[in-house]
Amino acid sequence: MGSKNKLKRFRENETFSNVVQPTRDEVLQGFKFKGDWASFFGNTNPIVLELGCGKGEYTIGLAERNPDKNYIGVDIKGARFWRGAKVAVEKQLSNVAFLRTQIELVDHLFTENEVEEIWITFPDPQIKYKRTKHRLTNPVFLEKYRHILKKGGTVNLKTDSEFMHGYTLGLLQGLGHEILYANHDVYKNSGSPAEVLEIQTFYENQYLEKGKPITYIQFKLGSTDQ
Repeated sequence: MGSKNKLKRFRENETFSNVVQPTRDEVLQGFKFKGDWASFFGNTNPIVLELGCGKGEYTIGLAERNPDKNYIGVDIKGARFWRGAKVAVEKQLSNVAFLRTQIELVDHLFTENEVEEIWITFPDPQIKYKRTKHRLTNPVFLEKYRHILKKGGTVNLKTDSEFMHGYTLGLLQGLGHEILYANHDVYKNSGSPAEVLEIQTFYENQYLEKGKPITYIQFKLGSTDQ
């Protein structure tokens, strides 16, 4: 994407009422919607996050299926989620927001027990050891998710990376978290939830064209005093 195109999308994002773009200082010094997302959406419906939302396909797809829940796509790349924000405006989806920020700040954006569910779709697996701290299912991130999730809240990981799938399964088992469902090839093996099969991202379609299996895990994070 050319820089002109990016700048155009950045400017358009600023006009969308469904896009929130706080500075890092605004997040760290007391984010205005933390614990009060009801004031943004105008209701107290459950909140679902898509972390690393890319173009926002899951945020949009889930929001269309569940109008009684609020969906927030989180990504640092505004030029990418511009597509989802624009689609949400065009479709008049009032239960959709996009939040431009770093995912490691998620516990500064939402308060304890504020989120019902989290989706992580096709994250960078960060395979190199030095990149482990950026892996979205590492123990530090899991603890952040546990903090903001309501009791019984679920996390969904959908990825083309067998490494990420195996790493996450092993970690969850080692930490004593509850694996609700796991499938190492969702289109070959039956049983996955409808939204796993029916919503496909831009990147997922590329992986499928290459014949890569798509994996899925749904899990709950237990309390730290287990």
